[in-house]
Amino acid sequence: MTTDPDSTDPGRTDPNSTDPNSTDVKHELHLKLDVSRTAMLAAVKGLGERDLRRPMTTTGTNLLGLVKHLIGIEHVYLGHAFGRPPPDVLPWVEDGSVWDGADMWATADEASDELVVLYRRACAHSDETIDALDLQAVGSVPHWPEERRATPLAVLPVRMVDETPRHAGHADILRELVDGRAGSDHDDMMDPAGWRAYVARIQAVANTFAR
Repeated sequence: MTTDPDSTDPGRTDPNSTDPNSTDVKHELHLKLDVSRTAMLAAVKGLGERDLRRPMTTTGTNLLGLVKHLIGIEHVYLGHAFGRPPPDVLPWVEDGSVWDGADMWATADEASDELVVLYRRACAHSDETIDALDLQAVGSVPHWPEERRATPLAVLPVRMVDETPRHAGHADILRELVDGRAGSDHDDMMDPAGWRAYVARIQAVANTFAR
């Protein structure tokens, strides 16, 4: 896996090459996970430090914080849960500040390119776990309630395919608010003039209703 922080490829095969007739559940889940990882990396590519870090919602959601959060998610669900500690130690996990939201924003000492590389390495480690184990392999998620802590691998890629796309979607919206850059098919649908006209039509309808 390359550690180029500007790359949007998490390091596997083309994530859009899914086969609609495939019966290989693990393979399909893995590819779908890679689609959202790629989207997450694309959403942070090319921005300056301030735009990556500044809170964009009333709850403080920010682009680099989403990347940082997903590093920990990959580490726990597809690393520690199966007795496969990732190669990188996360200070915000080690000192417990993760439980106070420290995984949702980057400190001034945490370089954005280093966090992106950490995310890519976390994904690579998760890939090795998925490749090495069958879906029936049982792991243990340390922060889950004891009665459901033991869980098969089959459950965790499904959880990741829920979590990562959700945050990648958040990131897409934040990126559009920063500089207008939208999802990968944005330019294929309309040119800038077309988008302005489209938004104007939506706004015109909204304006017919009282504030």
